[in-house]
Amino acid sequence: MDHDQLQYLAKEFAKLIKRAQRIAVLTGAGISTNAGIPDFRGPRGLYVTRQYDPEKVFDLAYFIKDPKPFYEFARDFIALEESIKPTPTHLFLAKLEKLGKLSGIVTQNIDSLHQRAGSHNVYELHGSFEMSHCLECQNEFPFSVLKDRIPTEIVPLCDCGGLIKPDIVFFGEDVKHFAAAVDLATASDLFLVIGTSCVVQPAAQIPSYASGDIVIINKGDVELRLYNITLKVNLDADEFIEQVNFYGVTS
Repeated sequence: MDHDQLQYLAKEFAKLIKRAQRIAVLTGAGISTNAGIPDFRGPRGLYVTRQYDPEKVFDLAYFIKDPKPFYEFARDFIALEESIKPTPTHLFLAKLEKLGKLSGIVTQNIDSLHQRAGSHNVYELHGSFEMSHCLECQNEFPFSVLKDRIPTEIVPLCDCGGLIKPDIVFFGEDVKHFAAAVDLATASDLFLVIGTSCVVQPAAQIPSYASGDIVIINKGDVELRLYNITLKVNLDADEFIEQVNFYGVTS
């Protein structure tokens, strides 16, 4: 993409934001890769490199039979937690919310970086590590407690002997907050798709509920064919937002 085309897209996006009153957002792994979190389905993603086997790590039936593969992943994920921080795009969205323009964020990510950036109205479709539960007695374990146990215990167990499962959506479980996400998209006058290729269901359905302008910002192809896609930006989100910031949309 040449400089003139980039400037055109950034300027048009800034116009859409300034005009909008009810912005909604769908985000995926691509918004967090610059924070140091590897994605799952990209060219170097965890599923492609087979660093972790998704059929073992995130399958509910397998987790109940053998939770060790999931907790191997969890140990690596938690080791990242102290070093990662929100990206410029996370911070940009938080500023839009603070200005009263952004109504909410629907995310497929489990890293809670939107909340750490300052966003409050966040719907985590796939859950997060922020809370865990015992599958036997339903006792709750906040992340502040479990993050000290996971690095030293092969499989953390509840006092009752039950298996502890973080509130992450596994294969075989329904996503969280889907109805609220649909309502958010339906009420929006500008819908942003950032850092996701929209291949994972049912999250990929959510943009279709938006009747206003849709803007896609993603490095790579996006599986959306909707009549109201106004801009498609095939770039790293942070690189693009850096250009958009020159137009003072959050100042």
